[in-house]
Amino acid sequence: MSFLLICFIVLIVVGMPIAFVIGASGLAFFINTDALPLSIVINRVIAQSQSFAFLAVPFFIFAGNLMNESGITARLLDLARLLTRKLYGGTAQISVVMSTLMGGVSGSATADAAMETRILGPEMIKRGYSKGYICAVNCTTALITATIPPSLGLIIFGFIGEVSIGRLFAAGIIPGILMMSFLMATTSITSRIKKYDPPDPKVKPVTLKELGANLKESIWALLFPIILIVGIRFGLFTPSESGAFAVIYAIVIGKFVYKELTWAKFKQALVTSFQDNGAILLIIALSGPFSYAMTYVELPVIFSDFIFGITDNPQLLVIIMLFFLFVSGMFVDSNVNFLLLTPIFLPMVTSVGIDPVHFGVLMATIVTLGVMTPPIGAALYTVCGILKCPPEDYTVASLPFMLAIFLEIVILVYMPGLVLWIPNMIFGPAL
Repeated sequence: MSFLLICFIVLIVVGMPIAFVIGASGLAFFINTDALPLSIVINRVIAQSQSFAFLAVPFFIFAGNLMNESGITARLLDLARLLTRKLYGGTAQISVVMSTLMGGVSGSATADAAMETRILGPEMIKRGYSKGYICAVNCTTALITATIPPSLGLIIFGFIGEVSIGRLFAAGIIPGILMMSFLMATTSITSRIKKYDPPDPKVKPVTLKELGANLKESIWALLFPIILIVGIRFGLFTPSESGAFAVIYAIVIGKFVYKELTWAKFKQALVTSFQDNGAILLIIALSGPFSYAMTYVELPVIFSDFIFGITDNPQLLVIIMLFFLFVSGMFVDSNVNFLLLTPIFLPMVTSVGIDPVHFGVLMATIVTLGVMTPPIGAALYTVCGILKCPPEDYTVASLPFMLAIFLEIVILVYMPGLVLWIPNMIFGPAL
């Protein structure tokens, strides 16, 4: 076990891409172990990529890129502007609402943070926001996409842990809305303190006529996650097939409803999806030998004995695991954490009576938070790179938002009913 972990840490420190860190560490373990044939390495790489259930991931990535190219994002932005125009810190509030609406479209926190920073960043600078604050708002609010369906993190968790993806999708709705409320409150408080973007007294409150007109334009995007959950619930399609449905849905809405999806935009969405899927699927394939090695050296058992030696209180156990996942997320890609740590932690939480759907939503939130924290957060450096903002300015400005996120997570840990109410209502209580 020590040889496996040493290889993993050394390769990360020297800056090797994370997919090759995992693959090389797994290969080095098998080379160093006489008891296992090297042929297992090839077998596990192939087996890891042969799951029908995992087809949902590339399909949803393609669907999200199609929706971004078909005018859906622009219509959601108009709706977010309308809903936040009388709020303190209104332009920053757009980011929070937009992330909630976009969760059902992009499913990716990093993509959402980058998109909102490009769209809202220049306008926020004109209105007097600091670059650190702009990056902090647009980056941390993208965490809402971790739970609003179709979250890629929930799909990977369900795939690895053999947990119902339909129940996970339904379970993410209330936590996503709750996080939106916490982050909107934080944005309002911090904007008042810093005197950012006070509401214009000349602007009239939102009227029902305006709201109705905007909803009419954006209704097809808003209905998307609902259609997914209902379709899975009533057996119209499986979770894997729902990804293919999402692609067809995006093409039909973009081409025939909004009439903005051109052949050039379709090709651009296809190219972007190939790039996104290539990075994710390479990590997934190369994680096969590493996961096998962890099981062989009984790392899950060692972790279990260590954590159960601290406490047997279910809620405290979950908090300890979430803290470990948060620290791990600061150094390791979120997809890698799902792939490698789900098989370790999921049996532990279920053994103390924690619902796997409840834990999946918590894990998706805290693992995705890792892309927004130093030292190697992908979303952090993406938004800071767009606005040429020093990461340390982002880190300071993000502290109030991080505090709000941790508070929400603690509430969800001790109030599982908030997570499980919708899935139990739609799919029935878990057996």
